[in-house]
Amino acid sequence: MNTQTTLTKSAEAHSLEEIAERLARRSFAPAAMLTNRHLMTIIGTKRPRRFSILDHLAERREFQTEPDTRVVAYCHWQPDRLNRPTILIVHGLEGSADAGYVLGTASKAFAAGFNVLRYNVRSCGGTLHLSPKLYHSGLTVDLHFVVRELIERDRLPELFLIGFSMGGNQSLKFAGELGDDTPEQLRGVCAISPPIDLESCSRAIARPENFIYEIRFLRSLHKTLREKNRHFPGAYDLNRLNGVRHLWDWDDAMQPYNGFRDAQDYYNHASSLPFIPSIRVPTLLIHAEDDPFIPHEPFRDARIAANPQVRLLMTERGGHVAFFGQRQSEEDRAWAENRAVEFCRLLAFLAPASRVVLP
Repeated sequence: MNTQTTLTKSAEAHSLEEIAERLARRSFAPAAMLTNRHLMTIIGTKRPRRFSILDHLAERREFQTEPDTRVVAYCHWQPDRLNRPTILIVHGLEGSADAGYVLGTASKAFAAGFNVLRYNVRSCGGTLHLSPKLYHSGLTVDLHFVVRELIERDRLPELFLIGFSMGGNQSLKFAGELGDDTPEQLRGVCAISPPIDLESCSRAIARPENFIYEIRFLRSLHKTLREKNRHFPGAYDLNRLNGVRHLWDWDDAMQPYNGFRDAQDYYNHASSLPFIPSIRVPTLLIHAEDDPFIPHEPFRDARIAANPQVRLLMTERGGHVAFFGQRQSEEDRAWAENRAVEFCRLLAFLAPASRVVLP
């Protein structure tokens, strides 16, 4: 496994270095028979699982983020929520708060003592009627509103973001947009399999061997748009879908509704890589070299290594989001979920005892 450690050298340098070293020691070993990237991606993310978070009641909460837009999060609160850190989990493209990786991470985080918010990106998870607008991979306006409300209205003392795939790109871009204005309550960000360079991802998923992923996304996106149009008749020209064969075509046709000129303009402005140098909060990137459609080369970009707040865990295997590992005595097989929660937990321990309590 190739692991790059680039955590900050600040007043907390010693503790952060210890976190980096601890995470690096927990190397990923794929489950037997899952060394193929496609098998890992499909089986690793679709396998049957039980999620303990479903044993705990969730508060369905709507956040007004724009005059015509609301988003929904399912909130699992600890009894003493104001003395606990909170993790906000952001799902991937055409996913929802009920995705397996979201529920798995939420289960681990809640058991570790965190409040957990399972966040639905705009129009996802049965919320098409709450906004006439489409979401996209670089959409951060809603995250700005949600995080601000959790800090200012709820008075939550410690916040962490864990984003998967598209949600990882959004989380990284959000953190970079905050830059020097990052609130002290935002303590860390973790992005798993994030498409930090959207153009290279769009080209990669169009390769013949990735047909199964691209057609699945396209079918789901087409269905989503048609359902959106039923809620907001005439808001979208469905004739734009004619001739769409690849995600690049989709972005050419639909991203103008999000204010971009075309696919290329969208990729240039919605990718999180250019925002990573501005991140001012401890950040963990988890990515596999064998991810079928998110190339690993952008993660070698010098801008990532140059930011002392950003740490990269690059594994040889793991597929996309899956990271289904060998059985361990002290944790389940979802290696990336475990590392993400561990990263947040170790960072939370750096907080003054009066601000955060963990079991």
